[in-house]
Amino acid sequence: MASDDAQQVLESYVHPIALMKPEIVPFPDQAQVLAGRHLIRHAADVPVLLAAIASRPDWLITHNTKHFTPAVARRSGLRIATPVEFFRALSASLSDPGRRPVQ
Repeated sequence: MASDDAQQVLESYVHPIALMKPEIVPFPDQAQVLAGRHLIRHAADVPVLLAAIASRPDWLITHNTKHFTPAVARRSGLRIATPVEFFRALSASLSDPGRRPVQ
């Protein structure tokens, strides 16, 4: 990909990213990681999960359904979905005016 093309692709994401209002949360310290180890089976995912809990997202979107399971969602209080599940829920909420909006 030519550098001009790459720059154009990157610039196309500026507006959607700004709409999402991303925030930076601190990386959990070792004591927090150890305390949160019971939340998820895969140790390497503990900091990711703890950062998500700290940021209180409407959704945690991941392809990692092997580790971010429904049980992890229950234990963490997060709504965890794959991108497909999220966009299906979003589409359904937009097509049914009586349905609760996706949050």
